[in-house]
Amino acid sequence: MAGQGWGAARGAAACLVACLLALTGCAVPEPPDPAAREIQTLLDRHARAVLTRDEAAYTVALDPSLASAALKELDQLAEVPLASWAYRVEHVDRRGGDRATVRAELTYRVEGYDPGPVTTPRVLDLTERDGRWYVTADRPGEGAAQQLWQQGEVEAVRGRRSLVLGVGQPEESLKAIAAEADRAVPAVSAAWPSPWARRVVVLVPASLDAMGGLLGAPAASYRGIAAVTTGEVGGGPDAPADRVIVNPEAYGVLGDFGRRIVLTHEATHVATRTATSAATPVWLSEGFADWVAYRGTGRTAAQAAPELRRAVRAGDLPAVLPDDKDFTFGGDGDALARAYESGWLACTLIAERWGEAKLIAFYRAVGAHPGREGAVEKALHEVLGTTPESFTADWRAFLRERLG
Repeated sequence: MAGQGWGAARGAAACLVACLLALTGCAVPEPPDPAAREIQTLLDRHARAVLTRDEAAYTVALDPSLASAALKELDQLAEVPLASWAYRVEHVDRRGGDRATVRAELTYRVEGYDPGPVTTPRVLDLTERDGRWYVTADRPGEGAAQQLWQQGEVEAVRGRRSLVLGVGQPEESLKAIAAEADRAVPAVSAAWPSPWARRVVVLVPASLDAMGGLLGAPAASYRGIAAVTTGEVGGGPDAPADRVIVNPEAYGVLGDFGRRIVLTHEATHVATRTATSAATPVWLSEGFADWVAYRGTGRTAAQAAPELRRAVRAGDLPAVLPDDKDFTFGGDGDALARAYESGWLACTLIAERWGEAKLIAFYRAVGAHPGREGAVEKALHEVLGTTPESFTADWRAFLRERLG
C-alpha cells in the first residue's frame, strides 16, 4: 500500500507539472546569472574592507583607473564611526561578455546613533578580466542624494548628546554646533516627555550648494533656511537616526539666540518623528517644533512672529490655517515666514487654552490617524472638544489679540 500510494502521488505530481508547463508554454526559468553571485561576493569583501579600513583589501575589487579616487573617498570617511556597511545587488545588466552595470543598495549604520541602516541606491560599472570582476565606476543611483564623505574629508565632533560631522568647516565651529545641539536635546525632552533617542546627528557641509547635494535638491530652494531635518516619517524603532543638515551660510549669520531656536526646532523633529505621519499637516509639525523652540524663552508673539504681525496690522488677517504648499522652500520668503508663525501661534493657543499635555495629546492623535482626511477634525473633537470652525475662529481671534 505504501508503494501504491507513492506511485499515485508521483503520477499526480507529474500530471500537475505537465499542466503547469502547458499553461506556461513549457517555459523553464532561466538559471540566475552566475555573474550576480560573483559580483555580490566581490562587494561583500569590499564592504568588509571599508569597515576594517583595510586599503589593500579595498583596492582588490577596484580597477586601477578607479583606485586613486576610491582610496581618497575611503580616507574622507575615516572619522565616521561606522557600525555596518554592506551592498545588496538588485540587478545586473550584462553588456557584452566582460562588462556589466549593477544596481545595488548601499546600507550603513553610524555606531551609537542608527538603530537601523541608512539605505542609498548605487550604480556600479564593472569589467571582467581573467575570470575576475573589477569595479570601474561607482555613483549614486537615480534621484539619490550625495553622502557627506563624497564632498570632502569628514571631521567628527562628539558632544554629550550629539554627533556633528562636517566638511570644510573649522573645528571650533563644529564644536559650537555640538554644544548647541547638546543644549537643545534636554529642552526638547522637557517639552516632549515621550521616549525618543535623546541624541542627534548633525551634518555640516561646506556650502549651500553642498547642502543641496546632501538633500538631492536644488540648493537655491534652501537659501535663507538655516537647517532642515531628514528622516522617515513615522519611522519605527529600527529606522535610522534623522539627520539635521545645517546650511552654513544661513546658520552662520544667526546670533546665539537664533542658533538656539534653530537647533531646538530641528531636534524636536527628531524627537517627534515616530508620532509624525502622512496624516500630520505641516502647520502642526512645524508649529509644534517652533512652540518647543520658543518655550520658556520669554519671547512675545510680536517678537517671534514679525511677518504675521505686519500682515495682521495691515488688515490681512489669514482666514484659514496654512496649507502644506505654503511651507514650500524657494518661494516667497515672507509668505513662508507667515506660514511658520501661523503654525506656531496655533500650537501656542492650544498650549495656553487647553494645556501643554493636551497639545502633545493632540499632536499624537493627529499622527496616529490612518490618513490625512479627518485627522485634524477627529483630534480636535476627541482631544480638545472643539470643531475646525470653532478652532479657526479662536485662532484668528488669538492673532488679533497678540499681534493687532
